[in-house]
Amino acid sequence: MSKKNTGGTWETVKTIVYAVLIAVVIRTVAFEPFNIPSGSMVPSLLIGDYLFVSKYSYGYSRYSLPFGLPLFEGRIFPSEPERGDVAVFKLPSDNSTDYIKRVIGLPGDRIQVVGGVLHINGAPVERKQIDDYVTRDALGNTRRARQYVETLPNGRSHLIIEYDGDSAPTDNTPIYVVPPGHYFMMGDNRDNSQDSRYLDYVGFVPFENMVGRAEFLFFSTDGSAAIWEVWRWPWAIRFGRFFNAVE
Repeated sequence: MSKKNTGGTWETVKTIVYAVLIAVVIRTVAFEPFNIPSGSMVPSLLIGDYLFVSKYSYGYSRYSLPFGLPLFEGRIFPSEPERGDVAVFKLPSDNSTDYIKRVIGLPGDRIQVVGGVLHINGAPVERKQIDDYVTRDALGNTRRARQYVETLPNGRSHLIIEYDGDSAPTDNTPIYVVPPGHYFMMGDNRDNSQDSRYLDYVGFVPFENMVGRAEFLFFSTDGSAAIWEVWRWPWAIRFGRFFNAVE
């Protein structure tokens, strides 16, 4: 009986170890889950969204590995990000914090914001105003933000919002020249995004710091129900966002 129990326990341990190893491999080379903790990417991504990031999109660096183990330098099987990609990266100022923003500037680009309008290499980026983005705050008050469709030079379009119009501090910037091997990242919530415009904190993002490209949502909750409040889940879960592609 003792040998039988020992054998059963050992099989259970092996199964758990195999499952963990498979999960680590998938997380390292294929997809990693990521949740949205802030509103910097509204309206494209909302607080409480959960998405998968493809690790293979840009190749693999040390930051593809668990805990960022420094087993090698540079990237293996590199594929450069495209303008307009929504990407997760390690914050350059500490190389450990995950950030998610949109790729706006490529190596060698000159990036500037003038009167709220993004300029790339001296040319204004097309933006078309549409209906306001409307939400309610915690007190039930209605909040409105100007909403635009912004179309990048490569033809990719996405939504952006401006809560403070075109006069916020980051709506008029100096010219940023993106160094070789680096990228300029911005949030879609232009007045509420700490991104590459803040050189001392985010600044230019090295290619090595890229973790992967955001692909699609798999879960979303508005945060109005605690994990144990099962009876409130149907109203807190945003079922309509499930499996939406990140654009």
